[in-house]
Amino acid sequence: MKIETLRWKANQLELIDQRALPDRLEFLPYDSAAGVANAIQTMVVRGAPAIGVAAAYGVALEALRLSLAKEVEFSNKLNQGFDLLAASRPTAVNLFWALNRMRQLWQANHHLNPTDLAHLLLAEAHCILAEDIAINQKMGEYGAALLADGATVLTHCNAGALATAGHGTALGVFRSAVLAGKKISVIADETRPVLQGARLTAWEMVQEGIPVTVIADNASGLFMSQGLIDAVVVGVDRVAANGDVVNKIGTYMVAVLARRHHIPFYVACPLSTIDLSVATGADIPIEERSAHEVRGYRDRVWAPVGAAIRNPAFDITPAELVTGLITEKGVVMEPNKMKLAQLFQN
Repeated sequence: MKIETLRWKANQLELIDQRALPDRLEFLPYDSAAGVANAIQTMVVRGAPAIGVAAAYGVALEALRLSLAKEVEFSNKLNQGFDLLAASRPTAVNLFWALNRMRQLWQANHHLNPTDLAHLLLAEAHCILAEDIAINQKMGEYGAALLADGATVLTHCNAGALATAGHGTALGVFRSAVLAGKKISVIADETRPVLQGARLTAWEMVQEGIPVTVIADNASGLFMSQGLIDAVVVGVDRVAANGDVVNKIGTYMVAVLARRHHIPFYVACPLSTIDLSVATGADIPIEERSAHEVRGYRDRVWAPVGAAIRNPAFDITPAELVTGLITEKGVVMEPNKMKLAQLFQN
């Protein structure tokens, strides 16, 4: 099954509503920057690469909506659209990477009329989507070579086709390994509080016939101690210049357990998620989401009224715990500041 997290149809952007999975597969239509910003903030679409692609389309949609406006109005309202999208989620660097790319294209062609600019921005959004799929496939090839035939691999959260424009980052490694003829089994931890592992990763693997087992977040240590996990592969929302990794909350604990049990811990990392402007993971803002996500799930509430709740969406895994970053330029073993800088010199 080809999973189209984002698709352009009837002159609008359609997104899989990931909040509804696995109960139902539903696409929601969007025709403005405000609508796409809301989809990002409410996690209709999630995962760093997918957020970046969606933001690019959000800019293009706003430009198309304003294509008949006068140039001053076009400029002012498109800037407002950029601001709305930039404020939608603070941690995933792909969001800002995509917005910067779209703004640079706009600035380089500011002499064009609004209609021509709108079509140019839409073409760029299409290009960003296609590039993301190609990058994921290349990372998948490099990552697949790290996994032995018959390996059982743990992953945390969802870094699959649903988190990207297609194929996936961490799950793209699994898909590529299977395409190469390897027998790979996946262990997906639930990934509380909104269960991206149980709902989304498991759903993707079932659709493609890749064996998958769902476990509670607090069971991975036992499985590792019993020798039932051969490797860990996760995605990432931002990587600092020194190689620190910011990913879904709980990633740090998995990395610590993997180090304790001498299990390789790999991070599937497109170059667009590496932010050389921040020195360490401590410099990356960590989004704090609604207490409602921890208090219960959907209509079921289990935490008592009056209990204080904290809900950080991400945590920081120090570079020293990362066996390797899987990028579209190859695998960077034991990442550090010098090695990451070299990735951008060619």
